[in-house]
Amino acid sequence: MLEAISLAAGLSWASGLRLYLTVFVAGVLERMGLVHLPETLSVLSSPWVIGFAAFLAVVEFFADKIPAFDSLWDAIHTLIRIPAGAVLAAASLGHADPTLLTIAALAGGTLAGASHFAKAGTRALINLSPEPVSNWAASATEDVGALAGITLALFVPVIFLVLVVAFLVFAGWALPRLVRGVHGGVSRMAKHMVPSVNRLRSKHD
Repeated sequence: MLEAISLAAGLSWASGLRLYLTVFVAGVLERMGLVHLPETLSVLSSPWVIGFAAFLAVVEFFADKIPAFDSLWDAIHTLIRIPAGAVLAAASLGHADPTLLTIAALAGGTLAGASHFAKAGTRALINLSPEPVSNWAASATEDVGALAGITLALFVPVIFLVLVVAFLVFAGWALPRLVRGVHGGVSRMAKHMVPSVNRLRSKHD
């Protein structure tokens, strides 16, 4: 049960950061015989699923490195990562009691949402700065974090679950501050833009 919970938490948490990379890694490890996923997740080892996940992971790798476009990508994937995290978490428990599967889906969606919004909020705040280096560094950190997270979840479940609890505590503290930071940054940009637009209109008139 500990391994199943770790798998559910790992897949859902990593999905909030890198859904396609998560599916690809889990599928490849299962196909190589390095891990044994429950029957309800056996579809991840399909060559078609692995190939499509690999293609989308490459697309996401580059899309996530483009300032401003990465925030648009995150906005679109709010509707994808969170439901996928819920489905993967429920499937990680195999053919369990429907009540338990429902709880797992709700918890998985919540965990995927926490990691997704932490990522999206951080990137939106970084995008208020014109230089691209911090954006690339954050994206690379997310790539490594997703890989490390799913690896720990599969091979060292106890350590991963401790880290997940620490992440949830941190996310509960950080998310409200990220929202305020992004809102404040957008407000400051709007204040600077309004006088510039008015000056341009005056010159035009």
